Amino acid sequence: MQEDQEKKMATSPELAVIGLGYVGLPLARQAVASGLRVVGFDLSDRVVGGLNRGESHVDDLSDADVTEMLARGFRATTDSTVLAEASAVIICVPTPLDDSGSPDLTAVIGAATTIASELTPGQLIVLESTTYPGTTEDVVRPILEKSGLLAGFEFHLAYSPERIDPGNPTYGVHNTPKVVGGVNEASTAAAGEFYARFIETVVPVGGTREAEMAKLLENTYRHVNIALVNEMAVFCHDLGIDLWESIAAASTKPFGFEAFYPGPGVGGHCIPIDPNYLSYKVRTLGYPFRFVELAQEISARMPSYVVNRITRNLNTVERSVRGSRILLLGVTYKKDIADERESPARPLARHLLELGADLRFHDPHVDEWEVDGRPVRRVDDYLEEAEYADITVLLQGHRSYDLDELASRAVQVFDTRGVLTGKNVERL
Repeated sequence: MQEDQEKKMATSPELAVIGLGYVGLPLARQAVASGLRVVGFDLSDRVVGGLNRGESHVDDLSDADVTEMLARGFRATTDSTVLAEASAVIICVPTPLDDSGSPDLTAVIGAATTIASELTPGQLIVLESTTYPGTTEDVVRPILEKSGLLAGFEFHLAYSPERIDPGNPTYGVHNTPKVVGGVNEASTAAAGEFYARFIETVVPVGGTREAEMAKLLENTYRHVNIALVNEMAVFCHDLGIDLWESIAAASTKPFGFEAFYPGPGVGGHCIPIDPNYLSYKVRTLGYPFRFVELAQEISARMPSYVVNRITRNLNTVERSVRGSRILLLGVTYKKDIADERESPARPLARHLLELGADLRFHDPHVDEWEVDGRPVRRVDDYLEEAEYADITVLLQGHRSYDLDELASRAVQVFDTRGVLTGKNVERL
């Protein structure tokens, strides 16, 4: 009997990752590469089936990476009973906003409910999904304790914010410090010891709320500063000031300054969404978080501002947006990745289509693109199209773009990234 039990423990997964997307899959990969036995759980048959065939669906992992994971023993499943076998279960599910702009914890609640039905004594449960302070203890903990087990004593519970940066060639799961906060000291220690098995640096904090706040502080810091330079871009243009040159000049100061850059808006999961979780929590205290709400307002109007600038540029050559051939270059939310989540390219395109533009797009990472169910024509040769388009709008400066050639051949370019120069180029 004891021999059978030891054999089972030797083959049981040490880690189960719930949610195999942009956060969960890279986490699972690093754990597998460090020698841990890992199983992935996801509700999507498509995701699970693809992974088990060696097919990746996220930017930072190739099919070869997934194939290597499988060779090292990784498997994906929709069977929740595997959660009971794992020493640790990490929740990496989406936390979007609902239609009213409030946090939508449906996936977190669903994951916690599933774990509760399989929870066994001694397990470590960690929430990584970005959320407002108090979620781990006020939402997840009560659900898990419906199992009859007490958090912090009969099982460990902690929060550790994900810090995945898609497309970052320098920092990944292994070498990005991991913040960890548990419901008590024992849970913090258990989580820290577990993460230290496959992550270089673990940073323990006083509790789950401090860990939850750390993630929101990181993204709110970026959110507010991006909004600041976006607003500066608007009035610097009216004042005849080259903001890009001013940013470069300010960057020469070796202390007290970090460069942020304007753009057509903000995208991805983090910046447009995460600070709203903090704003939501602050509003429960009876007052607004004015910095975040103002930053959201400023960045949300940038696509309209870019359309306004495009309209002015066309007017200088006696053309209106209606009927003009407009080429959008780069429709993903970030340079050199395929992720389109919350990309400002979509509201910008929506405005142009409403004004009657003959819209085309090119993106080396996107084969098909639509706006509100309306397909936008993709061009194969962006340089050739730029020679015919009335105006080309650079939204993302993907590395595969020949920017010098673009500036040379395009009729007119509106550059939202400040990377082009030329007599036919106007920068945001």
